[in-house]
Amino acid sequence: MMIHCSGTRALRTFLWTVFLHLIFTTAENVKEISASSVLQRQKREWQWNMLIVYEEKPPQSPPEVIGKLKNTFFNESKGMNVEFRLSGEGAGDIFTVNEFGDVLVLKKLDREKISSYKLTAQIINTLNGKELEEQSEFTIKVQDINDHTPEFSEPYSGSVDERAQTGTVVMRVRATDKDDPSSPNGMVTYTLLNATNVFNINHRTGEITTKNNNLDRETQSEYKVLVQVWDTPGSAGGLSASTVMTININDLNDNQAEFSKPRYHFDVNEDEPVGFIIGTLAIRDRDEKQNKMPFFIVESSYKDIFDLEHNDNYDGVLTLKKELDYETKASFSFTVNLKENVVQPADNSNAWTTAQIHINVKDMEELPVFSQKEYNFTVHEGQKNIIVGSVSARDTDKTNHRIRYSIKDPDSPVNINSETGQLTLKTELDRELQNVYMFQVTAEEESSMKLKSYVMVKINVLDINDNEPKLADSTNVYICENDKSGTVIGVISATDLDENPGRFHFTLTGKSSNFSLHDNQNNTASIILTQGGFSTKSSAENILEVEITDGGNPPMKSVSLLKLPVCVCGSERQREYCRAYSKSGVSMSAIIAILLCIVTILVIVILFVLRKRYEKESLVTLGKPSGEIHEQLVAYDEEGGGEMDTNIYDVSILTSARSDGRLGHDPPPAMYAVVKKPSACKGDMAVMIEVKKDEADHDRDGIPYDTLHIYGYEGSESLAGSLSSLDSSSSFGSDLDYDFLNDWGPRFRTLAQIYGSEANTSY
Repeated sequence: MMIHCSGTRALRTFLWTVFLHLIFTTAENVKEISASSVLQRQKREWQWNMLIVYEEKPPQSPPEVIGKLKNTFFNESKGMNVEFRLSGEGAGDIFTVNEFGDVLVLKKLDREKISSYKLTAQIINTLNGKELEEQSEFTIKVQDINDHTPEFSEPYSGSVDERAQTGTVVMRVRATDKDDPSSPNGMVTYTLLNATNVFNINHRTGEITTKNNNLDRETQSEYKVLVQVWDTPGSAGGLSASTVMTININDLNDNQAEFSKPRYHFDVNEDEPVGFIIGTLAIRDRDEKQNKMPFFIVESSYKDIFDLEHNDNYDGVLTLKKELDYETKASFSFTVNLKENVVQPADNSNAWTTAQIHINVKDMEELPVFSQKEYNFTVHEGQKNIIVGSVSARDTDKTNHRIRYSIKDPDSPVNINSETGQLTLKTELDRELQNVYMFQVTAEEESSMKLKSYVMVKINVLDINDNEPKLADSTNVYICENDKSGTVIGVISATDLDENPGRFHFTLTGKSSNFSLHDNQNNTASIILTQGGFSTKSSAENILEVEITDGGNPPMKSVSLLKLPVCVCGSERQREYCRAYSKSGVSMSAIIAILLCIVTILVIVILFVLRKRYEKESLVTLGKPSGEIHEQLVAYDEEGGGEMDTNIYDVSILTSARSDGRLGHDPPPAMYAVVKKPSACKGDMAVMIEVKKDEADHDRDGIPYDTLHIYGYEGSESLAGSLSSLDSSSSFGSDLDYDFLNDWGPRFRTLAQIYGSEANTSY
């Protein structure tokens, strides 16, 4: 194949060369004829315009002549000092001219880099360097050869809907050739190498279209199409390239969904709640997920009990729309239909689009059921031992067990009859303290399972007129010194804790010569000054007794004291200063608080004194002066010596000891008798005691306990000697007789055997 392409290319190149040479020769002859005819009647001129050279030709030796510069002046000046010169693009480097005017090419050219060169020709007098003729510009055109293979611009992929009509455009491919697009070398054609039974391609534009309408994604969802491109159309020596393109078949909803089987069976407990998923009906659909659009129709007689909708996978999900009751109906059988709108008649026309559903209801031990979801009762406040109402529950199972009622809430205001569910008020209620009570009643079956249900009971307390009206804030009622007779010195109102106290009525319980009261008939009353002349300097108090009656049934009344202060007022009765009435002593609550504080302080002082006295008496009982408590040093020097190994030192005496270890006080009392230490250790013991005492005196974090225990010796003054292993070696060979241990009883028998005469003789 490569040999064939190379021969074809060489032949084509040769034919083009011959063709262009004939054209150039003909044009040159014409120009020469024209020039010779014109020389007799026109001025000298250049007789050429453009030269042609082929690309990719290697440099030759001698250089190839691609044309000739011609000028009438040069022809007339033969033999004179005249020559041609070139300037411009590539002059001297790529192109040059000899003394005969032949244009020579010195290098290989590439049309794809530079397709033409513009040069300027000159005729120069070689003696003086002057131009003998006006310079002229000409063009050297690089002639293209087929030296580039077509290239696809990018990897391609396309898509088309399944069942698309014949001739539907799928995609367009594009290839380019770097050769001259105006010549056959740069022209390309396209060909399909496979899938020709499915797709067509436009040989000139590269447009791919469907060949028929039989595309089916469910049969084949993707095609790999091989496209080949050639240059030099119609020529057997063209260059080619190929590429693989992917064509995806887009899915449409063209398949009917169907049930996976014609019958479905389910078991459901009767106590399952509304919304419970009974089961899933598997659906088969060959379309992709986004094109699955099934919907279901439940038989009309059962659509209020059951619901069928698709899930995310477009399978049917059967759910409860109404609670089931085994005692009412133990099984259900009904039909469901599957529908779907497809784009055209479905291929699977025999699909199962109808299914039979059978549901068995399983009997369950059900909780007791109250007759209401919540009970609401009302009761008037102030009543006691009355029947509020009753609750009722039943066992819905066939066993129909008895029900027991109870209330676990200790704050419930009612008692309940455990058999009948009757509620009885156990205490009087006060609406002003709490107007609503809520608690839970339990209903329990008398069975082995002890099933329980609960219900909320709400009691609303109704109001009765059981609270007296009270005088509301009266700080806006006062007397100004400059008030005159008939002045309204303030308006009073009343409050009542009852819900609907009705309208209040106001009266004065006693007659007053200085004031009067006018009931405004709107739950307020005006206090009117009948006589003026009040002064802040007067010490007399102005107090009115106001009787207030509410509008309840029966009405309630109360008498309130209304104090009227006297004030110095400015314009529009603006208070500036009011007389403050003196208080008659301190209030009772303040006196009680003060007394409690005093009593508390006294108790604390007495307890502290008693404790100190008890501690002192305890010390005296021990027979020690208070100044000597915890003022001793105890030194345990020996082991097994009875009292002989314990040395007690009076710390109060040791306090005066000097650094040389000598004590400067009298010996301690008899009960603190000191056993004399061995003379060899006297100085050491004194130093040790001083060090220990000094550490204790300067240890601020230590416990304040002035006793030093020093264990220095092993009972050197005991008659029995030491039993410690530290000094046991000295006992061997001693003159001491341990036979007396045999007389001490069975407890010392072992010691007698070890240290007695028999033991000694054994060594």
